[in-house]
Amino acid sequence: MSSILVIYSTTDGHTPRICERLRQVMVQQGHAVTVVPIAQADALDLSAFDTIVIGASIRYGKHQPQVAQFIARHQALLERKPNAFFTVNIVARKPEKNRPETNPYLIKFLRQISWKPKLLEVFAGKLDYPRYRFFDRLMIRFIMFMTQGPTDPKAVIEFTDWAQVEAFGRQVGDMS
Repeated sequence: MSSILVIYSTTDGHTPRICERLRQVMVQQGHAVTVVPIAQADALDLSAFDTIVIGASIRYGKHQPQVAQFIARHQALLERKPNAFFTVNIVARKPEKNRPETNPYLIKFLRQISWKPKLLEVFAGKLDYPRYRFFDRLMIRFIMFMTQGPTDPKAVIEFTDWAQVEAFGRQVGDMS
């Protein structure tokens, strides 16, 4: 049994749901799994974990700055352990942009950091217009209009492929 740490950054709360599903899958494999928001990760003894996974959501084409900052602070430790990174974004709803090698946001992020995760994945997120603040709702609707996505201001659409999430969880568990 390995000890796996899953660290996440979220904008609207969907990434923790993905992390919870990952945790369930890896626990079924017999691993001990801890899931924490990135703001709490520095308080942990990261060296005590066998495997570290980082998940981060996208807003307006970018991950939150603390994701790259955390990676930079802990890159040497990350590189010594089995590790993985996944991103959650709405553009991944499109089949031609839902893989690590085709997702523009993941490609851009990996160019900005020097860490090379051993395992990568991209998950489509959730669109939840009613939860967004006025400005975000307006901007996201505009982006969706430009990319032929849903624009109904009452729409709540989960694009996440949960079978894909579970398969990634098994891959992480197998590398641990």
